[in-house]
Amino acid sequence: MAFSPRHEQLLDRLAEVAVRTGVNIAHGQQLLITAPLDAVPLVRRITEHAYRAGASLVTPFYADDEATLARFHYAADDTLDTAADWLHEGMANAYRKGAARMAITGGNPVLLANQDPERVSRVSRAASRAGRPAMELITRFAVNWNIVAFATPAWAAQVFPDLPQDEAVSRLWDAIFQASRVTVDDPVAEWKAHNAYLNRRTTWLNQRRFAALHFTGPGTDLTVGLADGHAWAGGAEPAGNGIVCNPNIPTEEVFTTPHARKVSGTVCATKPLFHQGTLIDNIAVRFEEGRIVEARASSGQAVLERILDTDEGARRLGEVALVPASSPISQSGILFRNTLFDENAASHIALGQSYAKCMVDADSLTEAHLAQQGANTSFIHIDWMIGSSKINVDAINHDGSREPLMRQGEWSNQP
Repeated sequence: MAFSPRHEQLLDRLAEVAVRTGVNIAHGQQLLITAPLDAVPLVRRITEHAYRAGASLVTPFYADDEATLARFHYAADDTLDTAADWLHEGMANAYRKGAARMAITGGNPVLLANQDPERVSRVSRAASRAGRPAMELITRFAVNWNIVAFATPAWAAQVFPDLPQDEAVSRLWDAIFQASRVTVDDPVAEWKAHNAYLNRRTTWLNQRRFAALHFTGPGTDLTVGLADGHAWAGGAEPAGNGIVCNPNIPTEEVFTTPHARKVSGTVCATKPLFHQGTLIDNIAVRFEEGRIVEARASSGQAVLERILDTDEGARRLGEVALVPASSPISQSGILFRNTLFDENAASHIALGQSYAKCMVDADSLTEAHLAQQGANTSFIHIDWMIGSSKINVDAINHDGSREPLMRQGEWSNQP
């Protein structure tokens, strides 16, 4: 489809923000980009801006939906536990040598909806195992990295199913540009101000060092203990290589590491979860001593159970994040069916792997030390939303006293 000059201007601004604010590429640094085939126009703009900013080499890797489906249609069953470990190890090696990472999201959220769930699960587990060396460097925030979005026709059709394709794509682009803060005259300055706000919020939370968070609302009475030595993060921060970057564009959250063995109570999802082509709706779970012991969903129950059985850590939390109900993404009223956006519409929790960056002195902690302090380990990291304008959050101090953090989904204090 043909786009207007204004669209092309905003696409270029998104690429510039991704490079200058998102990954913040350093002079002489290499950049690895992963993207769907449809995202070539954005990849090319990012590549141009990266070289202008001093990148030494930009290497894109593309995913093709048709090639992905071909495996599920034609590959022999005994080959589904095979993954490109050589590729993931190569990426990990690039990160160890200082390369930055850029991921462009926008794939079809229901691409695998009609495939055998067991085959999908096997392929996913194999990919997670192979990707562990690279992902450990990302979860430790060892290098500067960033994720941005591209409005593909397949994604747009899921977000706006009642619109013609061109109109759906145009509407999704408008939403991406707005949420990514590139519709203003100076997006880089806009992001600087937004990051300053998020950093004030995380600074305040890190000064308080609460012991736990208590979420209450319809169907929810959940206490989330926080890991010993947890650290709140949000917005732009320095990676382990010293480069300040924004991992997610857009972002509205502040988040930290829960204690994997100190979560108790019940919680209901406030938005659907889309996982590998399946809609999992009305999730309700019960935790005991950090572990999900009961789980149900009105749709997608079998997939939810398969997620929880991925490994021992899949039934425990790796992240808790606070997002006001009035966030721009929430106010858009759009269910993006994409975690990058939907997680920034509401407070949320994540099953699985914790982010080591959300621990004090993470670089000096071994895996054993991280586990002892409550950080979780898993092959998965899946966010799902538990916040809304009907949810309250209290902070619990180490002496058991409480203070309000959020009321009806909004912050009770200003940083």
